[in-house]
Amino acid sequence: MAKTTSPVVPPVAQAGAETGSSPRDRRGRSRWLVFIATIFWAASATLARVVFRDHHVPPLSVVELRLLIATTAMFVVLRLRQPRLLRIAARDLPYFVTLGLFGVAAVQGGYYYSISRLGVGLAILLQYLAPSLIVAFDLLRGRHVRPAMLAAVLCALAGTACLVGGIDPRALHASALDWAVGFGCAVSFAFYIVYSKRGLARYAPETVLFYTFALAGLFWAVVTPPWRIVAAGYSPKLWAAFVTLGLFSTLVPFRLFYAGLAHLPSSEAGIIATAEPLVAILAAALFLHERLGPIQLLGALLVIGAALLAARQTPGATEAAAERA
Repeated sequence: MAKTTSPVVPPVAQAGAETGSSPRDRRGRSRWLVFIATIFWAASATLARVVFRDHHVPPLSVVELRLLIATTAMFVVLRLRQPRLLRIAARDLPYFVTLGLFGVAAVQGGYYYSISRLGVGLAILLQYLAPSLIVAFDLLRGRHVRPAMLAAVLCALAGTACLVGGIDPRALHASALDWAVGFGCAVSFAFYIVYSKRGLARYAPETVLFYTFALAGLFWAVVTPPWRIVAAGYSPKLWAAFVTLGLFSTLVPFRLFYAGLAHLPSSEAGIIATAEPLVAILAAALFLHERLGPIQLLGALLVIGAALLAARQTPGATEAAAERA
């Protein structure tokens, strides 16, 4: 890894500077990028459930494969088209290790484990406590939090709870470890969003993603050696599902999310991401003809209201900045 003499300016920021787009335009585009990322995450959730429930693939093996596939794809593309984005300063390696292990590895491993142990609804509900944790962190640091943002957090929590209603009662009797992992997923997701801002202030999104994905994938490869996964003898159809998850559940949505996060406050990006269960339920209603109950419709309105409230920013308030401890 070669040293760099100056920070790498994220392409998103470069594009904004070149086109002369206003802060308002960049914020609007960034919100859409985060929302589109949630569409990919929501659409791929069903495929992930099928893989490790119907085909009995261990959840952590799925996490490892999607990370390693995404990392390999990124390396090939960057090596051929933008090799400069593979360079980082040696002094920044501890940052990437921290974000890769306590952000990416913890979020993805914890979320999939929670789905397998607590069920989809409860796992989603716990993970999307993250925006409220981000706002609470801002309050602890003495930052001013607008009343609209506090209202957005409450709406997001209530809306997510309504959308993922029908939680399996058996999940409420899960072990203390299962509950700890579920709540820990919310903490790690909040940490991932906030701490990513530091890297995005110095490097392009592709650089941050590549190194954090690679480190997280290597961590899970130590937990489950790749040769064990190969020895499982999964079918070509199942490997196609792994590739799909690596590209369209990991690489594409996280790249979109980072592009949006570069110009949004952490709390706003987190609240917009709570649209994931909304998108998943609406897709099920549209394509699988599943009916939406009154509680779910109320939840949809609350999540939409949360996003609108979070978007009420003053001009210039949402530009990218390194989060400081």
